Amino acid sequence: MASALWLVRHGETAWSLSGQHTSVTDLPLTPDGERRAAAVGKLLAQKQFSAVYSSPMKRALDTCRIAGYSPVITSDLCEWNYGSYEGLTTAEIQKSAPGWTIWTSAPPGGETIESVAVRGRRVIQSLPDGNVAVFGHGHMLRILATCWLEVDPHLGRCFALAPGSISLLGYERETRVIQCWNQTT
Repeated sequence: MASALWLVRHGETAWSLSGQHTSVTDLPLTPDGERRAAAVGKLLAQKQFSAVYSSPMKRALDTCRIAGYSPVITSDLCEWNYGSYEGLTTAEIQKSAPGWTIWTSAPPGGETIESVAVRGRRVIQSLPDGNVAVFGHGHMLRILATCWLEVDPHLGRCFALAPGSISLLGYERETRVIQCWNQTT
């Protein structure tokens, strides 16, 4: 089991900037997203990782590679599938589904929170010993954090993650904890 899990949200994309839900649309990083990915690399440069994992999506892979890593790619780290809400902002969705959030209702044709949590638990179970870096997406990494903490996945709504941010999950004695959250340059 990993002794520490470094979560890195991919750098900015046009849709993360506009607030559009992005899962299966394979967007590139913006120039600022590339800058943040390079900054992540500088922040992590002195860390030794037993493994580095990434979502297969371009935005996560490019963040990982610009930061200086060659990852193991796993589809379990793909972003929550937003189904027919792909490309829409929450405000646009709420015009036809008042009060909707990803945390309260599965998107039509998309994933449930439970299915995302199953993927998160599978990632955690597959981790080797030592420090592990994981490059992924905002909502998926928030769910992954709840799986690490062994709490209700709905609590992921409380863990905001900025593009290009780094978070650290680890232990205090035998208890899994958040050691650092949502650090950006």
